[in-house]
Amino acid sequence: MSSSVPTQEHGSITKYTARTPQEAHDWYHTFRRNLSGYLFLLPALLVFAIFVWYPIILGFIMSFQSIDLINPSLWVGLANYRHVFSDPLFAIAWRNTLVFSIYALLSGYAVPIILALLINEMRHARGFFRLIFYIPVMLPPIVTVFLWRWIYNPDDGLLNALLNLLHVASGSWLETPATALPALVVVATWSAAGSTILIYLAALQGVPASLYEAAEIDGANLWQRLWHITLPSIRPIMLLMLILQIINTMQVFIEPFTMTNGGPQNSTMSILLLIYNYAFQQADFGGASAIGVILFLALAAFTLLYMRLTSKSMQGE
Repeated sequence: MSSSVPTQEHGSITKYTARTPQEAHDWYHTFRRNLSGYLFLLPALLVFAIFVWYPIILGFIMSFQSIDLINPSLWVGLANYRHVFSDPLFAIAWRNTLVFSIYALLSGYAVPIILALLINEMRHARGFFRLIFYIPVMLPPIVTVFLWRWIYNPDDGLLNALLNLLHVASGSWLETPATALPALVVVATWSAAGSTILIYLAALQGVPASLYEAAEIDGANLWQRLWHITLPSIRPIMLLMLILQIINTMQVFIEPFTMTNGGPQNSTMSILLLIYNYAFQQADFGGASAIGVILFLALAAFTLLYMRLTSKSMQGE
């Protein structure tokens, strides 16, 4: 029995031709030769399907249903989406999440690159600084929360104590709408920058030393070597880390949930915290799933657009 395979002919016209017995025989032997590798991959693929793809598919289905833990689920169509779009907190949560992402990119994207470049230029104590910057990543989130709640404490917190020593006015950092969100950005940057620094350091180690030696012979200074050799060499990693950071910051949850609970005056209400409130405070699982689907589609569309633009720019070079 022969099977058909697609072949490309005359531009965009795709025709299907029959697979010859020899090709089918070669494919079978290739499959037999790689069977052990497929079997090793199977457990990981099953775990990924059960704990990643199945919840995603179930979330899409639940977004069109009225979910009740007692009564059977009812199909309600787009009612959940109309409900969440009419909720004033939905727009507030999106605005806060976008502002948080912008702040986080200004600090959490640039700071690790600068620190990695500085550590990479060190001749001594490089391992010490790698450890120092990575320690916050190893701390449990609850420890980070208690530490920074003490730092931001308006009465006897470390930050206000330092400001008083400098004769600068202290503040209620988590209790004021204008400062609560930037304060959470500092916490998120501090707790996650260490892993990003290590990734950039690994990328910097891959830059050939011969390029720097040739640049020094040509009389290039430190800034010229950085601009024309270092940054172009690690540009693919920088582009990848940018999209990963945007995705992570758009899903901020731990900091607003544990430190401010969305307050004060909903100034730190994020999309994921709103999903949590819908699901576990209002028991509206259909509405929570609808918000999750909207976030998923928004991030997927942004990622595809970003990948398309970056691939074009890389090909243009």
